[in-house]
Amino acid sequence: MSGLILIVDDEPAIAETVEYALREESFDVILAETGRDGIDCFKARQPDLIVLDVGLPDILGFDVCREIRKTSNVPVLFLTARESEIDRVVGLELGADDYVVKPFSPRELTARVKAILRRFSATAPETGSSNPAPPTKSFGRIAIDEMRMKATLDDSDLGLSRYELGLLNVFVGQPGRVFNRDQLMEAVWDEPDAALDRTVDAHIKTLRGKFRKIDETFDPIITHRALGYSLKEDCQ
Repeated sequence: MSGLILIVDDEPAIAETVEYALREESFDVILAETGRDGIDCFKARQPDLIVLDVGLPDILGFDVCREIRKTSNVPVLFLTARESEIDRVVGLELGADDYVVKPFSPRELTARVKAILRRFSATAPETGSSNPAPPTKSFGRIAIDEMRMKATLDDSDLGLSRYELGLLNVFVGQPGRVFNRDQLMEAVWDEPDAALDRTVDAHIKTLRGKFRKIDETFDPIITHRALGYSLKEDCQ
């Protein structure tokens, strides 16, 4: 496997360790020591994945991710010394693909990077086609194009992360059905047993927020207290 990885971390020992481990696996690597440099490197080089430290000297890695998510769904793996669940939930709400807590094993981090890229490439659009493929699923005002990892509301791109898209895909497949959290994690996450209890809730929250950015009155997801979530059977 190959690809370009951007590492944004202000601790040279950690950044160099991660760089060495990734280069040993044939990845190309670029380094940035601050959040703003990371954003600039992302815009200039368009990496295939970003390893992003939360505790940067100028702005938080969360803010870097938030800025990048305005224009891109590039995979992001947070790297941080923070261990509290709330920090992990914030990262997930921002669209992070994984979360590794320091101290970490370089081998484990490299394996996570490769797993994320495999998942991402498995759902990436094929190039060379002159005609766009039609959405694979649609329901009311919502349309999902799985080949392009894209969902729209009234033809406006929702800009969903992979997990948000996966959740919406499950809901659209069976409108009205109530899914509990375990069922949603099993359907969308590759390692559901490792997911946090609030992971589904965090992604449902951001999914709702993205609908409301396009139409502030539109909320097609129903919360069933103590049971789970469902998609309204009328999404008009």
